[in-house]
Amino acid sequence: MNLVERVHNIAVQNSNKTAYHFMGKDTSYGEFEAATAKFSNALQSLGVKKGDHVAFLLGNTPHFFISLYATMRIGATAVPINPIYTPDEIAYILKNSDAEIVVAVDALLPLIEKAHESLPAVSSYVICETDPSAAEKVAQLPESAKGKVHSFADLLASASADHKTAPVAEGDNAVILYTSGTTGKPKGAMLTHGNLYSNARDIGEYLQMSADDRIIATLPVFHVFALTVVVNAPLLQGATVILLPRFHPKDVFDAIKEHKATVFAGVPTMYNFMNQLPGTETSDFESIRIAVSGGAAMPVALLHSFEEKFNVKISEGYGLSEASPVTCFNPIDRERKVGSIGTSIVNVENKVVNELGDEVPVGEVGELIVRGPNVMKGYYKMPEETNAAIRDGWLYTGDLARVDEDGYFYIVDRKKDLVIVGGYNVYPREVEEVLFAHPGVLEAAVVGLPDAAFGETVHAYVVLKDSSVTIEDLQIYCKKHLAKYKVPTHFEVLEELPKNTTGKILRRSLREQALSK
Repeated sequence: MNLVERVHNIAVQNSNKTAYHFMGKDTSYGEFEAATAKFSNALQSLGVKKGDHVAFLLGNTPHFFISLYATMRIGATAVPINPIYTPDEIAYILKNSDAEIVVAVDALLPLIEKAHESLPAVSSYVICETDPSAAEKVAQLPESAKGKVHSFADLLASASADHKTAPVAEGDNAVILYTSGTTGKPKGAMLTHGNLYSNARDIGEYLQMSADDRIIATLPVFHVFALTVVVNAPLLQGATVILLPRFHPKDVFDAIKEHKATVFAGVPTMYNFMNQLPGTETSDFESIRIAVSGGAAMPVALLHSFEEKFNVKISEGYGLSEASPVTCFNPIDRERKVGSIGTSIVNVENKVVNELGDEVPVGEVGELIVRGPNVMKGYYKMPEETNAAIRDGWLYTGDLARVDEDGYFYIVDRKKDLVIVGGYNVYPREVEEVLFAHPGVLEAAVVGLPDAAFGETVHAYVVLKDSSVTIEDLQIYCKKHLAKYKVPTHFEVLEELPKNTTGKILRRSLREQALSK
């Protein structure tokens, strides 16, 4: 069984059930099945074969759902790309992934006009029209580009819905997801049909999703967290996805009320913005039976504040692109431990090891490693990096963690973010938790910067919600709650912290900016 086969079976058994809702329109499983069949025929008419690579430059629209399942349907490999990446970032991924077809939102037509000659391997661009003037813009393209451009709507309208799924093996690539590139260029994690199906199945069962659920999808669907938790897992259960084009706190609350949504998944930044929205009350979240958080560690102070305000329990989990992504989650039917990422989900093993790869005792900090059917095949065209990441069947995550006597894991920090002050380890997350607990702090991020005397010193960046709070106030507060060597030696107040598209705070960007001054 794979994703396409499972959704096909649901469409046959319950064709009128709503698969997803977008901008006032319901699409049934039967309609979704017909659209993916048509677009898979359209892709084949453009020359796409099993094993070819199809890149998506799409946000949260039904175009993404249809393109993904149509691509997998013919055994081709999908390459989702963040559409707001810079032209250089997009060009690198398109070249590195050997993409032959690009499915893009019409807002990227200027990029195609400029870059098409430098991407000779791309034979066709399929444009998803969202702007009435898109056709006019296509007509203005140079002939060398115009001949490669096709309309998504026209391809769908002219294609036959009579299409059978291609036979694919569990080990065949389904998607190549490019990591955010914390070091060097982004790496393409090759996730197989078996990887995606097993993780969507297992997290769906772990969260007890059913066909009666209505899931809010406001996370960017091209990101692995959303791809598995709010797209594939619900569709495998025959549930309904409420797709929002972008995140805005008011839009989320409105959608929850309108559709009586039952599942919400977000990153800590989303919960923070929702928690700060004026005029909200407990009833705004009352239909939600499961609220989950991932993508980054949620500050404990925020978790308690949100839960108290909206009378809901948030279950934190953990994952990474290379693991499809989920490896751990706090259970929803037994004890939830605040500050932990929960226990290993079914079929997945996690353990904490030292630098020799030996498991460390309970409570000690080491590197978190993962094993299971969800672990990637490897990095595309990067055998050395693959061998460094996967050793003896275990994926080395690069995250520092500890495990307690009950099997609950706790992320301490990124291995590469560790700050060493005079020989003492400082975990940025620990300092951030203290700052976040200050009533005048909205957001916080901590990095280490070089220091001649101590090797490194702790630098803190904060966004304030109370302008009367001073740097001296923060220093005094930190000294009360942290050992001396952990107290930031420098504070900088910002209007906002740099984040990626999922809302994860980019410590690396802050550090690079500081070093460049």
